[in-house]
Amino acid sequence: MFFLLQAAAKQSSPGGMLSMLLPFILMFVVMYFLILRPQKRKEKDRKAMISRAKKNDRVVTAGGVHGTITSVRENEIILRIDDAKDVKVKLDRSAIAAVLEVSHE
Repeated sequence: MFFLLQAAAKQSSPGGMLSMLLPFILMFVVMYFLILRPQKRKEKDRKAMISRAKKNDRVVTAGGVHGTITSVRENEIILRIDDAKDVKVKLDRSAIAAVLEVSHE
């Protein structure tokens, strides 16, 4: 009789393994929807903002430099920092952190 109880206990262990893994699976799903998915959406929006940048837009770079775009090429922009002294800087498009003001030209 004791052997029958041991056999019944061994048969129920696979269900026990699933119940142990369920919290980890649930935690991964929650982490995906709370952290990973919004991050992907944010990166997609940032890439769209960078691709829409055009001449005469006011932007801020990742380094905190404010300026106006004077020229746009495929992967780089020319940014005018100082109007009075006509100071220009050549930057990668990925250096744009935010578009402050969109030109309506």
